[in-house]
Amino acid sequence: MNTFMQTGKMRSLLFLIAGAVVGAMSACNRADSVAATVPAIPVQTAVAQVQDIPRQVESIGTVQAVRTVTVKSQVDGVIAEIKFNEGDEVKAGDLLVALDRRPFENSLRSARADLANANAMADQAQADLDRYQRLDQQSAISKEEYVQYVTKNETAKAQVQSRAAAVANAELQLSYAEIRAPIAGRTGQRLLHEGAVVKANDNSFAIVTINQLAPIAVAYSVPEGSLPDIRAAMHAGEATITATDPLAGVSRTDGHLQFVDNAIDPTTGTIVLKAVFPNADHALWPGQFVRVLTVTGIDHNAVVVPSSAVQTGQDTAQVFVVKADHTVDLRPVQVARVVNDQSLLSSGVRGGETVVSDGQLRLVPGARVESARGGGGTNSSPAAN
Repeated sequence: MNTFMQTGKMRSLLFLIAGAVVGAMSACNRADSVAATVPAIPVQTAVAQVQDIPRQVESIGTVQAVRTVTVKSQVDGVIAEIKFNEGDEVKAGDLLVALDRRPFENSLRSARADLANANAMADQAQADLDRYQRLDQQSAISKEEYVQYVTKNETAKAQVQSRAAAVANAELQLSYAEIRAPIAGRTGQRLLHEGAVVKANDNSFAIVTINQLAPIAVAYSVPEGSLPDIRAAMHAGEATITATDPLAGVSRTDGHLQFVDNAIDPTTGTIVLKAVFPNADHALWPGQFVRVLTVTGIDHNAVVVPSSAVQTGQDTAQVFVVKADHTVDLRPVQVARVVNDQSLLSSGVRGGETVVSDGQLRLVPGARVESARGGGGTNSSPAAN
């Protein structure tokens, strides 16, 4: 009897265990079936690229003439003739304006006459001194009288020097009657015309302004945090400057950094730099606003992803990486720097891996995704990787 009861209990226990196993297997099958029916989340993806990315600082600059001269008269006079047209290209020494020469020629003739008179007086004084010097040697005259003739001779010589200086000054004034270009460049508007009276170095009587266009400078400001890298690149001769004006279709990559200001502006935290471009074709023009890129070096073999792929986590930046089975893995990354719409990663993602660039709000680690074609970035199907 006891053996029969024990056998029944064993059978009941085996039936319970078998039922539990069957129930568990049914539950797993149902879970797998439900998981298989969950649709993949559509996202935009991009492939992490390995590139050489320049280190650069972007600014807005203003084109400036390297040299600017406002041409004025150095003497008072009347404009007799203007020898240039507005917008002319002139060379240093070219005649721009001729003043009425007659007053200066008259002054020169007068100065030369005074010099001739002074020379005659000096000759007479020298002759008198020679004669009285012999008398002095013979003790025929007093010492006081001899000293007077010596003084007259020295005075006459000084007069000659004074009159000669007056002649040189009159010749100089006459040369100023021809106003010549002090530098090579392009002339601006005529501010005075024939018949106008000009005065020496008067700000109200400027004639024209000349701007040197080749080479030409671009002045711009950069944040003070960029200064160490820029100075190091400048001293190493590696700093290159690019100036572009998309509206005018102008792009210049041959600039070199020539000037770094001696102080940082404490109100803005920026410092002024100046680059010089050859500008042989005069594509850059004084007063023009341009976009300036200062390149201080190159990061070789950098891993680059769209900046939209990088999410801000509690402790660090994060990126969803798409695995071969179309599920995503959330990885912490370190962003070295951002260039335009690209982020350079120093860790967390390898080149060639696929990252989610849009649609991250619906994702959790392990979620299945489907790459949606179209849109910004470099789209890629996970299966291709």
